[in-house]
Amino acid sequence: MTYHYPHFDEAALFDQDGQRKYLCLDEGRRFLRAAAAADNATRILCRLLLFTGCRISEALELTVGRLDIDAHMVIFRTLKRRKRVFRAAPIPDSLMRELQTLAEGKVANDRLWGWCRQTAWRRIKKVMDAAEITGPKACARGLRHQFAVQSLQEKMPLSFTQRLLGHSSPATTVIYQHVVGKDARQLVAGFWRAYGEK
Repeated sequence: MTYHYPHFDEAALFDQDGQRKYLCLDEGRRFLRAAAAADNATRILCRLLLFTGCRISEALELTVGRLDIDAHMVIFRTLKRRKRVFRAAPIPDSLMRELQTLAEGKVANDRLWGWCRQTAWRRIKKVMDAAEITGPKACARGLRHQFAVQSLQEKMPLSFTQRLLGHSSPATTVIYQHVVGKDARQLVAGFWRAYGEK
């Protein structure tokens, strides 16, 4: 199925100076390495944001009762919706184990993190600095954008990526198909080869 979006703005993935708003794969890996040196709660939040693409406020609202341990999923309340909507996001087994350590001694309605958004933002920024990631992508939203970009580059169906991100419309998700990434290079490489370039 092909979508046409007359209001599509490719600039949504770049700031006014042409700087990317999303992390590339190498930057994501550096972020994970830097997060490994952070305190336990910060490290787990970093991994949750990277591996699910959730909004920072959705992560901070996550409660013990929304850890679906058997299915290895977390249940986020999707923000930016008029109605109360939840979505399930699969996570790696190691991340589920880490989340369970945060849940120890808490009851179902307790939040895993007791931080405000600004505190979480500062902690993420500190990890970005340690990973030497700068510019507009060096924030929690950069991780969300990276998840979307990487998911589509790995051929994850658009509708599934849309559901994981909690987008109400495919018009929002399709923006991420227009990034310049490895797929774009592969598509253009045939043209370059005709001129002896790689």
